[in-house]
Amino acid sequence: MSKLEIKQIPVLNDNYVYLAHCPESDATAVVDPAVAGPVLDTLDKTGWKLTHILNTHHHNDHTGGNLELKKATGCTIVGPRADRDRIPGIDIEVGDGDTYKLGNAEAKVFDVPGHTRGHIAYWFEGSDALFCGDTLFVMGCGRLFEGTPAQMVNSLSKFDDLPGETKVYCAHEYTQSNGRFALTVEPHNDDLIDLMKDVDAKREKGIPTVPSTLAQERKTNPFLRPSSDDIQTTLGMKGADIVDVFAEVRRRKDNF
Repeated sequence: MSKLEIKQIPVLNDNYVYLAHCPESDATAVVDPAVAGPVLDTLDKTGWKLTHILNTHHHNDHTGGNLELKKATGCTIVGPRADRDRIPGIDIEVGDGDTYKLGNAEAKVFDVPGHTRGHIAYWFEGSDALFCGDTLFVMGCGRLFEGTPAQMVNSLSKFDDLPGETKVYCAHEYTQSNGRFALTVEPHNDDLIDLMKDVDAKREKGIPTVPSTLAQERKTNPFLRPSSDDIQTTLGMKGADIVDVFAEVRRRKDNF
């Protein structure tokens, strides 16, 4: 399997758009293009030709550039089968268990509802790359606009068997705020304390904190750690069902 070259493009206030290029085939995808201009500029600089758009969900800050990019390049738009009616310009629908080839690179598709009802994620095993939109953030997860805590717990569990070295290419730079919140529910997590020192130093210099890795998230992300004794004790929910613990962590983050 071909290994993708991945470029991160910061747009809007805190979004990240990604270009994923297969050097063997020259296929190039943009993941969740919020806007078209910076994508076209980056394509010009790299000399890559856009062949695909990969959308994870319907929100405008992930699909806003779809139609302009399609008009400019003739690219193919790939998106969630479960939400096809809200993906501008969609050509190909994919869903849980499907694979999709970008040139010689292959992605496995996961249905991960919670943030939206039709959210998907793309895992390129050969590139150690997980494009997860707004499902998983560094030390966070997406707000449950259209789903339930049980759905989101199940969605996040689909990443459990992926290798720890998998890079988490999430769509927002929310890390510093997420980490400050995480410390309020798991204050004795040494991995989290150490990570936040690094995050604060990076943000002071304007350095991105994304991508993370799944190994790091498993040690520091409270939404992947509802069984943590520290979290359950802090919440006064020792021994509670993990979905209930997750729901309380999400409730507190929504009000943080």
